[in-house]
Amino acid sequence: MASFKELKGKGHFPTLFMAFLYFDMSFMVWTMLGPLSTEISESLAKHGFIMTPSQKATLLSLPILSGAILRILLGFLVDKIGAKKTALIAQAIVIAALLLAYFQGENITYGQLLLVALGLGFAGASFAVALPQAGQWYPPNLQGVVLGIAGAGNIGVVLDFLFAPKIAEYWGWQSVFGVGAVAAIIVWIAYLFLAKDAPKEVYTPRPKKVSDYLKLLKDKDTWWFNLFYAVSFGGFVGFANYMKVYLMNTYQVDMAEFGRAFLNEDNVKVVAGYFGALTIFAGAVLRPVGGAIADKLGGVKSLYIFFGAVAALAVVIAVGHLPFYAAITVLFLIMANLGMANGAVFQLVPQRFGKDIGIMTGIIGCAGGLGGTALIKTLGWSKEVFNGYTAGFLIFAGVVLVAIIGISMVKTRWRTTWGVNAGGKI
Repeated sequence: MASFKELKGKGHFPTLFMAFLYFDMSFMVWTMLGPLSTEISESLAKHGFIMTPSQKATLLSLPILSGAILRILLGFLVDKIGAKKTALIAQAIVIAALLLAYFQGENITYGQLLLVALGLGFAGASFAVALPQAGQWYPPNLQGVVLGIAGAGNIGVVLDFLFAPKIAEYWGWQSVFGVGAVAAIIVWIAYLFLAKDAPKEVYTPRPKKVSDYLKLLKDKDTWWFNLFYAVSFGGFVGFANYMKVYLMNTYQVDMAEFGRAFLNEDNVKVVAGYFGALTIFAGAVLRPVGGAIADKLGGVKSLYIFFGAVAALAVVIAVGHLPFYAAITVLFLIMANLGMANGAVFQLVPQRFGKDIGIMTGIIGCAGGLGGTALIKTLGWSKEVFNGYTAGFLIFAGVVLVAIIGISMVKTRWRTTWGVNAGGKI
């Protein structure tokens, strides 16, 4: 697409690359509990602790919840001390959490796992650092593709699902945290030397006070963007973290047969990881495509398309009683459209709040994390109360429809007010 070609000679490519790599590494460790959920559950069971569906949902949602809240804090720090220093501090805390899980290993308790989950939230909060750091270097008409590239670091969750279950099979689930810690240390060092904050002639930081946050929270557009991102990113990260639990609870027999027939793989947990990676890959890799499409068609029209597809597909999987391969196809398409919607939302945000992008990225990113937390807890509740996921998917579809109605309510005002001089297509 033309937008990708236009990046040549503009901005600072090493920083854009490191923003992607930092976010990729962070997203990988942020969602690490998801692909290891079955292995960790079995490990705790051996020591006499049986997790209920609700407790499992709590464990999986806690990194998302803490990451959501911490995005506001890190967004604040980006404007106070700069994106680079903020990133280095957050990454150091994540490395400490990974090492705690690794050294505790099989002896870890559920309470300690919750502590690790809280620490991993700093990885999820990287969103509030990587995106503004990349975006500060580039003009408004390229924000969709630039933030899409930086945000495509969420492909890290795909690596989780591809490799974590197999590593756990060979060396134990705790070894995955050890590998993650080593990789995080390498990225920390590379980031230290390659990433740079934008110079003042390109972007002038405007340190904010708490009152500035409160002022932005009084702006109704902030809440509309919160809703849209709670659906798009919340849906993506919620489904990503819960995907293995859903597949193991719903299609374990089908995956076991597929593994033996086509992969010569007897470990169904590994096969579940592969199918989880397949569905999540769609959303991760298509985020920059969604941003580029929004640059061409406008963010509003793009969100209509992406959210409409998600709502319809969520209803299909909720009530369709789909066979395994059809369900995987529908999940793949849901994640693809959620990923593109992520890019479309952040094609609009810098145009509306360009002078406050650091804070707004934190606020809207927080809403996305809260949306993911709510989705995981809703799916866990649906399983525990109804022994199935129909109610959970239908509730999610309803929320997406609310977001579509919201787009209809704001599109004309946006296009005739701030959109007139935004610099990009609304």
